[in-house]
Amino acid sequence: QVQLVESGGGLVQAGGSLRLSCAASGSIFSINAMGWYRQAPGKQRELVASIISTGSTNYADSVKGRFTISRDNAKNTVYLQMNSLKPEDTAVYYCNLDNWVSGIDAYWGQGTQVTVSS
Repeated sequence: QVQLVESGGGLVQAGGSLRLSCAASGSIFSINAMGWYRQAPGKQRELVASIISTGSTNYADSVKGRFTISRDNAKNTVYLQMNSLKPEDTAVYYCNLDNWVSGIDAYWGQGTQVTVSS
């Protein structure tokens, strides 16, 4: 089992910045992907950004150039720096850890609310 604890959400004005953190503990394998997904009211959960333990990253087109994902493998922690926030970024953001990048042994955090006011 893996536990994910997220922090850093909140309310910010458009154009502002927030930094999300997610600390993982438990049965974490050396090869894994950690990522952030978001779900806005009435919409499906979508990938925001992900990073593999090797350092390879992937971003949704809507956040490229504004968001940066990073990780500290020693701390099993992933970060999401969100700049130039827009009202459409408002959503619950969920941390995800996928052991072996398999989609089989994956875990979710409880979610943290990000609200961007116009």
